[in-house]
Amino acid sequence: MTVDQMGLGLTRASFVIFLFLFLASPPPSSAAIGGASGEDYIRPLPRETLSFPWRPKLSSGPQQVHISLAGMNHMRITWITYDKSSPSIVEYGTSPGKYTSSSQGESSSYKYLFYSSGNINHAVIGPLASNTYYYYWCGGQGPEFQLKTPPSQFPITFAVVGDLGQTGWTKSTLEHISQCKYDVHLLPGDLSYADYQQHLWDSFGELVQPLASTRPWMVTEGNHEKESILMFKSGFQAYNARWKMPYEESGSTSNLYYSFEVAGVHIIMLGSYTDYDENSDQYAWLKADLARVDRERTPWLLVLLHVPWYNTNWAHQGEGEEMMAAMEPLLYAAGVDILIAGHVHAYERMERIYNKAFDPCGLVHITIGDGGNREGLAQRFRHPKPEWSVFREASFGHGELRIVNSTHAFWSWHRNEDDESVKSDDVWINSLVSTGCITEMKPEYRKVLMAP
Repeated sequence: MTVDQMGLGLTRASFVIFLFLFLASPPPSSAAIGGASGEDYIRPLPRETLSFPWRPKLSSGPQQVHISLAGMNHMRITWITYDKSSPSIVEYGTSPGKYTSSSQGESSSYKYLFYSSGNINHAVIGPLASNTYYYYWCGGQGPEFQLKTPPSQFPITFAVVGDLGQTGWTKSTLEHISQCKYDVHLLPGDLSYADYQQHLWDSFGELVQPLASTRPWMVTEGNHEKESILMFKSGFQAYNARWKMPYEESGSTSNLYYSFEVAGVHIIMLGSYTDYDENSDQYAWLKADLARVDRERTPWLLVLLHVPWYNTNWAHQGEGEEMMAAMEPLLYAAGVDILIAGHVHAYERMERIYNKAFDPCGLVHITIGDGGNREGLAQRFRHPKPEWSVFREASFGHGELRIVNSTHAFWSWHRNEDDESVKSDDVWINSLVSTGCITEMKPEYRKVLMAP
């Protein structure tokens, strides 16, 4: 049915605006109004939102190419084409232009109101050698791409950023990340800030392609990925179609939560916007996943999710309380080393915490929802600052986590300042395996994981 057939007397453009405002308005801005940061440094206002056409260029070649880990020694290649006859196949090899292997993929598409996506292709390649450059070609046409597989052992470096969006600050953040010698990119939710405007998913794919086509991007969903319309559209349609993660490989039944292992690190990506109580599928999956972790093979255990559980900013206060009440005992019993969240548009690093108090066997909590979104920064922090909050600042930036060996990791946060990446916070972190917390864990906590 067209807009005219609906009898609303609206042009296509005005109808879309009407729909966005009244049926599917984006979530409220997380930027707090007024007041200064908890630190002396005050960030300038957010830069302009980048402008993109309603429809992407309809080239027959591959577009929006990005890669992700897909099980041990395998990589998933994702790309979009607008040529229906283009095969969903990836050819690859270790020398430019010389492809010794190929992999047949799958293709799908989706419709959202007046929008129709291109053909979204996913192809898994491998087994691949670790720490090796591969050259690949999507669909038998277009340019050749290059990727590098992660190492199979320490050291390994992760680039970390949340709440990216598509602004001038986003562009600056991506430029800074490109200067970092990292192996895997971690993103705890809020990718494109499309907020129902599906062409912004396309522009985001083009914006991140230079980085996302060369190193695996491992993401989880945020509130801006939901895009549900009451009684009309279920949530996460675009996100699930475009950013397929290795959920099946990790025994999950949902793309909204999964786990993967790389170079001695077990990483769990949780979903803040799907059921998480003790009767939920996610809770049962998490419990089983944690019980399978072998700390000899993967001495480091990390968790990423969107909504922080500990937060001294006025923005989004208390939103993670229910999920924390349900799942924090599981993570503590398993000896999770670090939990990284987004959502709050500021940076904050905390001491090891459990049950709202400092605990030497608790989790290091980090909030890094400062990639460059269009909503601005959350500049108001609560006072007095609790002892377990070490460093907090409302600035755009990104993080780098270099896990050196089984016992030590180096975390650093890099502020965007005058288009330069400025290291503003750093700390060495000891793994819980090395501190004895895993072996000394009280029996009552271990029972949490073992109970049916």
